[in-house]
Amino acid sequence: MLGFISHPACHDHDAGPLHPDTPERLDAINNQLIMSGLDFVVRHHDAPEATRAQLIRAHDPAYVDRIFAAAPESGFVEIDGDTVMSPGTLKAALHAAGAGVMGVDLIMEGRDNPVFCAVRPPGHHATRDRAMGFCLFNNIAVAAAHALAEYDLARIAILDFDVHHGNGTEEIFHSDDRILFCSSFQHPFYPFTGHESDATNLVDVPLPAGTGGEDFRAAIREHWLPALEQFKPQFLFVSAGFDAHVRDDMSSLALTENDYRWLTTEMVKIARTHAQGRILSMLEGGYEPGALARSVVAHVNALIG
Repeated sequence: MLGFISHPACHDHDAGPLHPDTPERLDAINNQLIMSGLDFVVRHHDAPEATRAQLIRAHDPAYVDRIFAAAPESGFVEIDGDTVMSPGTLKAALHAAGAGVMGVDLIMEGRDNPVFCAVRPPGHHATRDRAMGFCLFNNIAVAAAHALAEYDLARIAILDFDVHHGNGTEEIFHSDDRILFCSSFQHPFYPFTGHESDATNLVDVPLPAGTGGEDFRAAIREHWLPALEQFKPQFLFVSAGFDAHVRDDMSSLALTENDYRWLTTEMVKIARTHAQGRILSMLEGGYEPGALARSVVAHVNALIG
């Protein structure tokens, strides 16, 4: 059964009235899940908080301490130009990172598989020692590092289809031959990384503004799928950002729910061939609530198969 992990605390992260990352994103996903009927065929779990020991597998200990120290009791604290903490943010971020850890355990212990984590704030821009791009802790990196530390895995693939390059994940696992990091993203675009790298464990696919589903699928077939077949991952982790959707004004790509469904189906094929079906997917971007919710349901439907 598909495990669906979230936590009420993820609603309590308030980044300010004009910020794109709002609690309504999670409400839209939950409502669409119910309307689709999927709510009755998934198993719901409340995410625990990630521990400090789990966080420092992916982050510098001094950085983790700085984030804890920065958490305000009232008002807002700007961590970088677009990354804000409010009184509920630290707890939300700890549960978001803890969701991935729980998901790994559920899958590896044979309780639920696959797993989708509906959490916020997102994570893939957070580097080892820097918050940026709405992200405090790198949720997917914390989860993957947990899998490597606690289970006998030698090859993990991280697939990131957010419209923004997952620079934090790439930095954390740069040149780690246990990790294959595949990222598709609009370029040039924030954070203006990912188009040049000397690491052999990275498959970056920069896409020009205006790219639609046909060209996106062709790029995935040409670059991601052969690399994954060669790597033979034992576990697939997904940074699932849906802000490349044509209805999302965060970007200038033109994907649809059908493109996300297609890509997820290809991921499932890889997982079933090489990874005993193991897939953990974590929400990253997606800021038009309707498009986000429909895309997540298409993604979850394809995960279930």
